Order: sequence, then C-alpha cells, then structure tokens
Amino acid sequence: MLAEVLEYLDPKPGKVIVDGTVGMGGHSLEIVKRITPGGTLIAIDRDKESLAMAQERLKDFSDNVEFVYGNFSDIEEILKRLKREKIDGIVLDLGVSSFQLMQADRGFSFTREGPLDMRLDRNSYISAYDLVNNLNEDEISNLLWSFGQERWHNRIARRVVEERQKHPITTTAELSEIVMRAIPPRFRRFHYRIHPATRTFQAVRIAVNRELEALEQVLARMIPLVAPGGRMCVISFHSLEDRVVKWAFRKAAADGEVKILTPKPLTPAESEARANPSSRSSKFRAVEKI
Repeated sequence: MLAEVLEYLDPKPGKVIVDGTVGMGGHSLEIVKRITPGGTLIAIDRDKESLAMAQERLKDFSDNVEFVYGNFSDIEEILKRLKREKIDGIVLDLGVSSFQLMQADRGFSFTREGPLDMRLDRNSYISAYDLVNNLNEDEISNLLWSFGQERWHNRIARRVVEERQKHPITTTAELSEIVMRAIPPRFRRFHYRIHPATRTFQAVRIAVNRELEALEQVLARMIPLVAPGGRMCVISFHSLEDRVVKWAFRKAAADGEVKILTPKPLTPAESEARANPSSRSSKFRAVEKI
C-alpha cells in the first residue's frame, strides 16, 4: 500500500520520518526521496539481514538515513540515542516480508521445509522449536486460539504433544503435517479457504516474536514523540493487529491527542491485490497528531 503510505504520511523536504519496519526498504526509498534535501529517515528493523538489504537499496541516500538494528517498541530509547526529541511521522508495516517467507532456513513458511525457527531477530533466545516442544497442551491450545483464532486449537495441541513424545518436532514440514492430520478430514481441503496450517504458523510466530506486545508498546510510546501535524500510519495483516491499532488510535483521539484520518481502514486496490496476493488481507490506518 505504498500509494496510501505516501498520501497519508505526507513526507516533505526537511522532515524527520521513522520507518519502524524498514524491511528491504521499499517504502523507505520512496519516503527518503520526498524528504530530501534536509530530511532524515530513521530506518529501524529487528532483522539484521533485512536491514543490510535496505542499506544497500538506500545507499544513494546514506547521508539522509539513520539505520537502527532494534525493535520499534524501543522507539523512545532509539530516538534518545539519536538525539531526536520529535519526529514528523512514522510508518509501521507489520507482518513478515516476502523475503523472510522465501528463506526456508528462517522457518516462517509451511510451504518451504526448514528448521522450526520463526525468529524475526535471530539473536532472540526463544524460537518456534522451543514453544512447540516445551509448552504443555493447554498452553499450546491457548496460544493457537489467542494468536491464531484457530478453530481446531484443542485437537492440534493434543496432536502436537502426542507427536513430540515420539521425537522432537524440528521442521516446518513436520508441524504442518501434524496440523493437517489434527483437522477433521472434511475440513482439510477448504479450511477457511487458506492452507490448514496458516493460523497455527501465525500464532506461533506472533508468540515467538511477542508481536502484539511490541505493537501495543510502540503505539503508546510513539504518540508523544510526534510533533503537532505529524502523521502516524500502520499497515496490519490480520484482525488481531488491526484491533490493537484501531483501539489505540480511538483512545488517543478520545483523549484529544490525535485526529483520525481513516475512520474505516483502507484496503488494497483490486489491481494491487491481483499483482501482490499477499497484500489482500492488509488494512491501513492513519492519524494526525494534534
């Protein structure tokens, strides 16, 4: 949703903009073009590989970009370290990038066999392997329901525990197959019209990376850091994220801190959804600091 980001973020020369999820630098490249001369882009990512790719992509604007390896939830500390008191805008593009999904060794994808990892930050201590092989049945069931809204959470949790008693579950293919066998046969083929393992993998990934916790923290912390008239834009990819964003923005609006620019979330144009199927579930919300 690049067009929406540029329209609502409204980057202009001289502005200081934060991209809290720089990824491979797609949004950042277009933003930094618009804030030069005189502007600064603060590009944050918790994935060192993605950050390195963004640095290469933005090398022509290196004088206008501050690259930060870190979690956007630590935005206060990051800005303090960079000696920035206020920013003019921030964009958060949540979820996992296509680059991360296509790397089998990262363990995000149920369609590419790899180690059961799912860490956005490879320096993190807890991986998907740790959760799947150590949580008890009730904990796994609650995780699948809370973070994946998985209908068959009890059955899947039971099957996971049964299978790991034989040997540890070590790969994405193993976990995907366990999920498939746990779901009643008549629901496997058209389970939610998505791959049957989608919600399980989403839930485990969210838990591994504490994604909703980090999102709640950054939403609370970023508003005081934005200068009056500055914009805050968030792209979410599932209902749990969007709900967190919606209520945080509504509360800030009720407290007189922001003006909501998108009363209803924007969704991708049909042409974008066709060109990039992974964008179909995305929702865009934006507010302006009062």
